[in-house]
Amino acid sequence: IEAVLRDLASSQPMDRVVCGDVGFGKAEVAVRAAFAAASAGKQVLETGTRILATLQQRRVEFQKNPAALNAFIESELGASMDRDYAARLVLGPHGRGASEADIKLFAAAMTDNLMKRYGEALVNIEGKPRIRLKSETPLPGNRGVRVSTEVLREGGNPIPVDYLMRDNGGWKVFDVMVEGVSYVQTYRSQ
Repeated sequence: IEAVLRDLASSQPMDRVVCGDVGFGKAEVAVRAAFAAASAGKQVLETGTRILATLQQRRVEFQKNPAALNAFIESELGASMDRDYAARLVLGPHGRGASEADIKLFAAAMTDNLMKRYGEALVNIEGKPRIRLKSETPLPGNRGVRVSTEVLREGGNPIPVDYLMRDNGGWKVFDVMVEGVSYVQTYRSQ
């Protein structure tokens, strides 16, 4: 199973034959490989679609009550974010001397800022926006995957949104790029 998952994370096409006697787990290998191959993009598409639908249904409430919007976005995305990893990427060598508690505080503040901006931007899209999954490609060095999407708006140009994710006990987002602008890189350059 580990060899198949390594092959899936590689930038090279996989060419592997799995063989064995009845009852030795070939189907298990296939199911895990299929799940691993599809789960990051599927997670982004399902979560994004659910969030957009709720934002559209509760738009007036959320526009009047930013605290309710923030609480909703946190409840939907909080568990999907790899906060500490993103914070360490932003801090780079400056984070080496920081305590674990300081890194967690920085990670929480940075992620809260991202989710607040994300929620505010999405709740203000007019019409019925939807998400289109464009591609899912491995990141160099087996660091994870880039899930490329577009937010489709009625009467407007698509907005490209890429999610950089890694499998850390489930797929977690560590960077978001809207129209090519990386949230982590923007924070890092400040």
